[in-house]
Amino acid sequence: MKKFNFDKLKEECGIFGISNHNDAARLVALGLHALQHRGQEGCGIVSFDGKTFHSEKRQGLVGDHFTNLETIKKLPGKSAIGHNRYSTTGETSLRNIQPFFADLFHGGLSIAHNGNLTNAISLRNDLVKNGSIFRTTSDTETIVQLIAKSKREKIIDKITETLFKIQGGYSLVIMTNKKLIGVRDPLGIRPLVIGKLGDSYIFASETCALDIVDAKFIREVENGEMIIIENNTLKSIKPFNKIKARPCIFEYIYFARPDSILNGECAYEYRKRLGEELAKENNINADIVVPVPDSGVPAAIGFSQSSKIKFELGLIRNHYVGRTFIEPTQNIRSFGVKLKLSSTKSILKNKSVILIDDSLVRGTTCNKIVKMLYKAGAKEVHVRIACPEIKYPDFYGVDMPTKKELLSNSKDKNEICDYLEAKSIDFLSIDGLYKALIKEKRNDNYPQFSDHYFTGEYPIKALDKLGGEKITQLSLLSNKSIS
Repeated sequence: MKKFNFDKLKEECGIFGISNHNDAARLVALGLHALQHRGQEGCGIVSFDGKTFHSEKRQGLVGDHFTNLETIKKLPGKSAIGHNRYSTTGETSLRNIQPFFADLFHGGLSIAHNGNLTNAISLRNDLVKNGSIFRTTSDTETIVQLIAKSKREKIIDKITETLFKIQGGYSLVIMTNKKLIGVRDPLGIRPLVIGKLGDSYIFASETCALDIVDAKFIREVENGEMIIIENNTLKSIKPFNKIKARPCIFEYIYFARPDSILNGECAYEYRKRLGEELAKENNINADIVVPVPDSGVPAAIGFSQSSKIKFELGLIRNHYVGRTFIEPTQNIRSFGVKLKLSSTKSILKNKSVILIDDSLVRGTTCNKIVKMLYKAGAKEVHVRIACPEIKYPDFYGVDMPTKKELLSNSKDKNEICDYLEAKSIDFLSIDGLYKALIKEKRNDNYPQFSDHYFTGEYPIKALDKLGGEKITQLSLLSNKSIS
């Protein structure tokens, strides 16, 4: 099982696809650059030139590889799809970098996948028993194998049959020799949007990827919808019974880039309102409001505007810290937060501070930040979190600790406050969260999101079991028996 070694939730990946454009690969590279926040471990692009599929995959960032003209020249064609990887399932290696390609009986197929399948291990075991040979440790290859094994004649029917076998949160972009296909899971947990650039249709995880290529945002792919692009036309198929959408609530709180559109509004606006609601529930008077950059900035602005307490950048983020510098030796690693953040001492000295962040996972980083503020001369530090307490893990494409490692699962507020060494701590309530996101109180018609992180109400059960226990992160590398 992959070790969780950070103190922020991490999305699995970002996906982008375009059809009917002479600069398809170049535009995919730009789209992936805009989606870089969704995955930094690897990136890949597959293009189709009318006869042949071409693939280029690299470990690391998009800008380190796909800004090279020679690399783009290796990806000819008017259709292409791309993927940014942050692994939750499987190891970090070149073989797991998407998009995947398979040469099927009726022609080639390439697929990029955002999310996690909750029955991937069970499906994989069945496929292996029936003769399938897997080259990767990613749950995405399970989808490819199911499509390949389907006895249906038409590719759309093969994909549809596969969709009824897989479970979990997922968005897919699939490219064949004739079609570009976008799919969103029945609950719409993972995001996918449609854009258009001239006569070219685009699929992307977020609208910010459309903006960078000057494409027009058409709409979100609906939950349980399959969109088929062929001959410059768009066709919608809805194979599943209609159910209420339950998008991941953390797209609104943290994952989506602030300028991306979610349900008609910028993510930035939602996050400001989270801060406003947090301020309404706050009973602490202080001198200044300080965000944890960059994630806490919109909520801190909303908190400041609502509470009339002055907003200050008491922490400054260093944007140029790379992984190779952060973790080469134990001595460097011990500096921790200091490599990423520094304090503005003249702002903090003798001040009572309200420290705002979007979420609290393990609390290790927050503890170091609180200590930093006190060392800089702060008189008091009151921690306020712009979402409810995270008590439960995720199965649907978010990398996070096990239940026992979540600070709010193992400690009450007083114990959390002591652990952080803060003067006080409080979290936004569930009602406050829903008021900020849908401008109404939570009632019998909710939840309208996948909010299991806070409530334990999982919209889809995890069917895979590892060693007799339900798993919190899918791992296809485990050699334990599957019950």
